[in-house]
Amino acid sequence: MSTDFQQAREALGRRLRELRGQRTQRDLAALLEWPQAKVSKLETGRQTATADDVTAWAAAVGAPETAGELTARLQGLETHTRSWRRQLRAGHRPVQDILTIEYERSTELRAWQGSMVVGMLQTPDYARHVFTRFAELQQSPRDIEDAVRARVRRQALLWEPDRVFDILMWEAALHAAVAPREVLAAQMDRLMSVIGLDTVRLGIVPLGAQLRIPPANAFWLYDDRLAIVEDWHAELWLDDADTVAVYRRVWDTLADAAVYGTHARRLIARARAQVSDLA
Repeated sequence: MSTDFQQAREALGRRLRELRGQRTQRDLAALLEWPQAKVSKLETGRQTATADDVTAWAAAVGAPETAGELTARLQGLETHTRSWRRQLRAGHRPVQDILTIEYERSTELRAWQGSMVVGMLQTPDYARHVFTRFAELQQSPRDIEDAVRARVRRQALLWEPDRVFDILMWEAALHAAVAPREVLAAQMDRLMSVIGLDTVRLGIVPLGAQLRIPPANAFWLYDDRLAIVEDWHAELWLDDADTVAVYRRVWDTLADAAVYGTHARRLIARARAQVSDLA
């Protein structure tokens, strides 16, 4: 758990404790019909509250006017860490819809992906296999087709003239066998087709490139105002200017090692040929 997230959760807990005033934890728990342990965990930052929790708390302590403040604090906390377990309770489609809003708000988007083809450039079949694998991992609802449609619809933004996508991928991502051979081959063709678009700049970092920093987590930068970083357990939504600047420096450093245009085509063609050789 990130330090920022835990500190924000503890700060929310202190505010809840302040609002409890002279009531005992036992009395408040009885009023809310909760276990006393839940009240204790929320106040000490050992459990993450829900919007319903903080609204009920505000009403129970006689301060319903604080519900908006508490909800805003909770949303601020969620801005930092959004666990997959909580995000995917209703499936992958809602997550895709939320991301689309951020894309639509942005005009300069930068991405780094080292383990697979970046989502904005995935074919429907490739995306279908990726969503299926992640649904299995996270044990989330199988709304695979809805998620694929949402992702593919978002790709229409690639052709809008007032938006630029600067996408970096590690060469290893081209060779990751996350789908059957015929799907991988079609995916390589798709990557070839976007090279030359005036709204997309696709860079590939060769496996043999000299790197000043090692490739790590995938992330997107939205107009240098927001960084969304992917991890196995959660997404990190980071909007602190200093933190976003760190990810911009990471992106710039990786971009220095990337190849573009004809050289990028050559690496993609090599990956496609390897897939064909395995057929």
